[in-house]
Amino acid sequence: MRGAGSGMTLTDSVFERLLRERIVFLGSQVDDEISNRLCAQLLLLAAEDPTRDVNLYINSPGGSVTAGMAIFDTMELIECDVATWAMGLAASMGQFLLSAGAKGKRYALPHSRILMHQGSAGLYGSASDIKIQAEQWNLTKQEMAVITAEHTGQTVEQIEKDADRDRWFTAQQALEYGFVDQIVTRVGQVAADVPISSDGVGASQPTDPSDLADDSDPSSDPKK
Repeated sequence: MRGAGSGMTLTDSVFERLLRERIVFLGSQVDDEISNRLCAQLLLLAAEDPTRDVNLYINSPGGSVTAGMAIFDTMELIECDVATWAMGLAASMGQFLLSAGAKGKRYALPHSRILMHQGSAGLYGSASDIKIQAEQWNLTKQEMAVITAEHTGQTVEQIEKDADRDRWFTAQQALEYGFVDQIVTRVGQVAADVPISSDGVGASQPTDPSDLADDSDPSSDPKK
């Protein structure tokens, strides 16, 4: 189905509208095409306003490690914070990106599920090639374990042990483990950095800091 008067599908139109609200969506397996799109969106939003948060919603079974690391590096590269949201399933690389969100701004919807495991390397070629690939894969696994440990507060040894086999987490278990900072059932629970779109739809007017409630989110400082 295509939107009236344009070459975009209705789905394209929805995602374009979300992008204007600084919302990007990872709703499929992570591959190079998806990674390039998300990286481009993050760079675009950071260039438009480096002081406003970007919200990355994740419902993904995981996928390519190199494609996922490109997304992670871009999240780290840009000045604005990237808040991450688990909805449905955040598995493998989806889990990695979820936990890599800005500290204090990593959220899970109540019935989401998170899966951590070590992934598969997909090695192929001659014996010598496979040996080289295996060495690189082991380095990548170690890097990911260190990064996950830094973001969760777990030790690297604990991460490596838990990721050795599939380990599933409910939203509450993910909160306790350190993958997320809050379980959200209503948008109003989060003192979100709501962008004001050009047409004003769904936007809120700036608020005087003195008028904020005591329970406003203290984690909205720009990324150091």
